[in-house]
Amino acid sequence: MAKITKFTDRQIKNLKPKEVRYEVWEGNGFGVRVSPTGTKSWIFVYHYQSRPRRITFGKYPGISVADAHAAHGKSLSDLQKGIDPGDVLVTHNKDHRSSLTVKELIHEYLEKWSKQRKRSWKEDERMLLKDVLPVLGNYKARDIKKRDIICLLDNVLNRGSAIAANRLFAVVRRMFNFAVERDIIEITPCYGVKAPTKENRRDRLLNESEIKVFLSQLANANMSELVRLALKLQLITAQRKGEIITAEWEELDLHNKRWIIPAHKSKNGNSHLVPLSDLAITTLKEIKALSGKSNWLFPSPRGKTHIRSTAVDQALRKNMQKFETAKAFTPHDLRRTAASHMTALGISRLVVSKILNHVERSVTAIYDRHTYEKEKREALHSWGEYLTSSLPNLGVSDDQKN
Repeated sequence: MAKITKFTDRQIKNLKPKEVRYEVWEGNGFGVRVSPTGTKSWIFVYHYQSRPRRITFGKYPGISVADAHAAHGKSLSDLQKGIDPGDVLVTHNKDHRSSLTVKELIHEYLEKWSKQRKRSWKEDERMLLKDVLPVLGNYKARDIKKRDIICLLDNVLNRGSAIAANRLFAVVRRMFNFAVERDIIEITPCYGVKAPTKENRRDRLLNESEIKVFLSQLANANMSELVRLALKLQLITAQRKGEIITAEWEELDLHNKRWIIPAHKSKNGNSHLVPLSDLAITTLKEIKALSGKSNWLFPSPRGKTHIRSTAVDQALRKNMQKFETAKAFTPHDLRRTAASHMTALGISRLVVSKILNHVERSVTAIYDRHTYEKEKREALHSWGEYLTSSLPNLGVSDDQKN
């Protein structure tokens, strides 16, 4: 039975397989077993309550020399305390086998958190399945380290997607926080990890002349009529792009000029009343003529769902030169533009905030159950009048005003 004074990496690597299994020992019952196939396993033999016992710490190089030494030291310490190292290892292995893999955590997070709280849960799913599952899916969630998260984000950064890396980090951080909350893991591996890149706070809004050019050039833009009207409706109503493109006709009451965005589509989880101006009604009638019998205002040409969010972004980006602006803008900037110009018209920030469906955190807001429908209707009417006067050919007939 061969014996080595102190195991080193070089010594373990140089152990060659033989026709029969053999063992090499360092001392204190600590050794390595080499199989005919070349597999090397760390072993520990000892006596507990006068009975001989043997346990395996794991295979080399999965368990490094340093880790094996640490496991051996822990076992010797347990023996001195009257604890059987074998029982400790069995309990640990059983617990480890029963813990969730990252693949299982992804599923649980999507089903029990993301789908319950986020309208954009499909985007969470897309990012996790694309960038996390192939890399970490088979690992135990409890074994993921800070370094694993950093490498995961570096993979996205290396393909030139800095903002996408930030979005992925936000989802992964939320998922591991969820795991902590449900006692799947004790500490999140995202602790101390910073967002991959700094994002500048957007403050882009269109000035009066840019609004005129945008509205006048929409008709000449190389995009589908429904995308064109989606962008126009967002500027008119100041609602979120996601709420615009996922809108269904059953949510709208054109006769009473009201749009109720249901809670499950609203970002803050509260249903939201949007009074419809005359200009909004005109635009919605144009949309109805194109959407036909679809339940969606903006049906996808490829199926039974609505148009994709990315389709609206891409269409606007590809036509940016037509709008003759020095600085590009996004669909969300149209919402910001509407809000900013409404305050410039003398509409209070509170009313604009109600139109935007922002959440108020104050104690007063908890007790304030006023719907603000009258104030919101007056504000959106003024905004519609402003847009119509800025570009008369938008056209609102007299019968619609009555």
